[in-house]
Amino acid sequence: MRMPLGRLVTTALLAAACGAGLLAAPATGAQDRGDPETSARPVAGCRVFPANNYWNTDIRKLPKHSRSDAWLRHMSPGSQLHPDFGRSGSEQKVPYGIPITTVGAGHNRKNVTFTYARESDQVRYPLGSDTKIEGGRGPGNDGDRHAIIVDKSRCRLYETWNTKHRNGRWHAGSGAVWNLDSNKLRHDGWTSADAAGLPILPGLLRWRDVRSGTVDHAIRFTTDVTDKRYVWPARHQAGSVNNRNYPPMGARFRLKGSYDLSQYGSRTRVVLRAMKQYGLVLADNGSPWYFQGEASTKWPSKLITQLKQVPARAFVAVDTSSLMVDPDSARVATR
Repeated sequence: MRMPLGRLVTTALLAAACGAGLLAAPATGAQDRGDPETSARPVAGCRVFPANNYWNTDIRKLPKHSRSDAWLRHMSPGSQLHPDFGRSGSEQKVPYGIPITTVGAGHNRKNVTFTYARESDQVRYPLGSDTKIEGGRGPGNDGDRHAIIVDKSRCRLYETWNTKHRNGRWHAGSGAVWNLDSNKLRHDGWTSADAAGLPILPGLLRWRDVRSGTVDHAIRFTTDVTDKRYVWPARHQAGSVNNRNYPPMGARFRLKGSYDLSQYGSRTRVVLRAMKQYGLVLADNGSPWYFQGEASTKWPSKLITQLKQVPARAFVAVDTSSLMVDPDSARVATR
């Protein structure tokens, strides 16, 4: 997995610039609530943000971004998509991808120390021996070590990055908490378990959804070099260049409507239709065109192989500025 080096430097600088004191979990405002009846497919009975949330919004009619061509030229345009998940190889002891842990009201809560404490939500996290960590719990894993936990009793999402349990104590690089019923964003300038300051869960491809035939949300992805800027709804950047010809965190890309899907199998078409309708969201630094899914042993090898055949040149960046209602909310304008 990826270790975003630019993020380490940039986050440290931002942390030093922030005021001292503990940070509260994001608040929920009535204006940030969406329609409770419709949203992206639930996880553990909880909708993954309201239906009018940025992640759950159809972008097929949005215009091409004015910097689309420039951004794509700096994103390995000759490469193909790469599913950052799939079946475990013989060398792996855990499924490849980002796992999701579900807990209930009675789960123990633990204090966590954070490397970037000033940008992390200072609450007790429902961590324990049942917590699934990206790449496994062992000390030999050098990946991002994301932990994604859904408290089904309160529909709260807890996410940590570089998650470790040592000598009975929990430590993480950063941590963030979301109310899954709210569109409220993190404080401007704060990171999350992703460099963009966005939640990971709504951008994960989930096998259950692909199998059912419907993926109704955007998908998280990475590229290697990003600009030192971010666009709504991202809240943070970890860029290594100060150049607007490179993509910023939060940039959204769409598979061209004209791209022919007939050569692909039915389940591959489910994913590619979602990329046409909801697109990809640039959320972290990493290998170009790597997109993320949940850790599962059920991903079909044929699906993974076919997704690797989709060329980067089949995508276009879109201008999402017309969707914004409030810079501090992921709620989108009625379309």
